[in-house]
Amino acid sequence: MIATQTLLMFATASLALAVIPGPTMLLALSNGMHGGMRRAAWGVVGACLGSGVVIAVVAVGLGSLLTASIWLFEAVRALGVLYLLWLAVQLWRSPPVNLQAAISGLPGQQGAGRAALLRSLIVALSNPKALLFFAAFLPQFIDPMQPLAPQYATLGGLFLAIDALVMVAYAVAGRQAVRWLSQTGLRWLNRGCAVGMGALAILLAGYRRHAA
Repeated sequence: MIATQTLLMFATASLALAVIPGPTMLLALSNGMHGGMRRAAWGVVGACLGSGVVIAVVAVGLGSLLTASIWLFEAVRALGVLYLLWLAVQLWRSPPVNLQAAISGLPGQQGAGRAALLRSLIVALSNPKALLFFAAFLPQFIDPMQPLAPQYATLGGLFLAIDALVMVAYAVAGRQAVRWLSQTGLRWLNRGCAVGMGALAILLAGYRRHAA
């Protein structure tokens, strides 16, 4: 059983990370603008399937290693903290995304719903940052002294639910999103997320799970 405090921290971190405009979020925005909510829903399903596969790969690949060595687990946790700090610095320093240019560069805007699903699935699976992110992020909230599969299933399901809700929000925003997320607004969004990432890294650096 995952502690409520851990779930709340994970949910907060997942929400902060999900709102950052990434490839799948841009696709959700594009699908909402050009194809309506039905097409956007197909895209959300595809993106969630892709993320689910990545989470499963991380769970299977890291689970046995983390169980075998508590020192390895702590090393992964430390790397995760450093990764979040690096991501915070990159977000703070990065220029705001040009959403109009990014959306116009996405392929296959006229595809049907199933094409939107396939496109989002491929984007989620082909993003190497996703594997690195999940490998560094999920283990921070896993108790190696407890069964791993239920924990990964719970946290993975929670992340996918939050990610899907945010993608739906991007799609609902639709044509208004480009106007709402101005260059100035995106810059402050990046920096706000950077501060959140840095704070989360500091919290995780001092976070200790209770042994069973």
